[in-house]
Amino acid sequence: MPYIDPAVIAKAKEMDLLTYLQSYEPHELVRIGSTTYCTRTHDSLKISNGKWHWHSRGIGGRSALDYLIKVRGLQFKAAVGQIMGWAAIQPPVSAPQKKVEMNAFALPPKNLTSNRMMDYLQGRGIAIAIIKYCCDRGLLYESAPYGNAVFVGRDEMDAPRYAALRGERFMGEVAGSSKRYSFGISSVKPCDTVNLFESPIDLLSYATLLRLKRRNPWRDNLLSLSGVSKSSKALPAALEQFLENHPDTRNVVCRFDNDAVGHDAAGAIRMELEGRCLVYSEPPPSGKDYNEYLCGRLDRQQKTRKKEYAR
Repeated sequence: MPYIDPAVIAKAKEMDLLTYLQSYEPHELVRIGSTTYCTRTHDSLKISNGKWHWHSRGIGGRSALDYLIKVRGLQFKAAVGQIMGWAAIQPPVSAPQKKVEMNAFALPPKNLTSNRMMDYLQGRGIAIAIIKYCCDRGLLYESAPYGNAVFVGRDEMDAPRYAALRGERFMGEVAGSSKRYSFGISSVKPCDTVNLFESPIDLLSYATLLRLKRRNPWRDNLLSLSGVSKSSKALPAALEQFLENHPDTRNVVCRFDNDAVGHDAAGAIRMELEGRCLVYSEPPPSGKDYNEYLCGRLDRQQKTRKKEYAR
């Protein structure tokens, strides 16, 4: 990474998220209490007492730099440059104005190897065959130079429109991503069912579980919503777009986290689609989410094999 003056980095880290949004993106702020805010893009991301926390993703921080990296998916240098560049050339705005154009979407460069991505996903219990299936269809690859897994969402013309980044200590989205085209995998045959997940990792975990049961992982449509919100009164953007493209869908299965947010989000979707689709809530049988359930099952299988081998 090119050299950045430590003084510049220190200055960028000083700006808290509320100040950043008030000064340069006031259209993103929604006041929900006397000293508490959320953002229009992510209504489960709360800002209060100098800190912010994205409840649906379980991540948070203090600074605007943390937000740009963890939520917007900017690389460190780009995030520092955005904060310092705006502070240097664009004066703060005192009243709401037209929404600032998001950065043009562009996929991160592809790495020459996939070793780090494979290690990360296999470490989460994802089957190699599932990983390769996605890679072969341009839905998954390893980014350069950081080695993150890139989950690609494509539109009706098969053009990339969304990308989620995941790594051992990193989670974010590529700037300019459209949540209407979140990561998903279409069924191999015409199908009237879509399974919904909060994240790409949970989606691939469920596919791996089906494979362990010797069932076709791609018999139904699988769609990640890039997070869900407890308080949302509208359909998630990715689901809304999917139903526009698949008007014959009759069954929607919510395979969300085993928590209040996941249960409430499934209930909200059921209310929105009442009379249009049958909506089912199918959280994992145990564990917080489908990845935790998968890892627990694999761990039990491994222990069983060790016992049988010791006999």
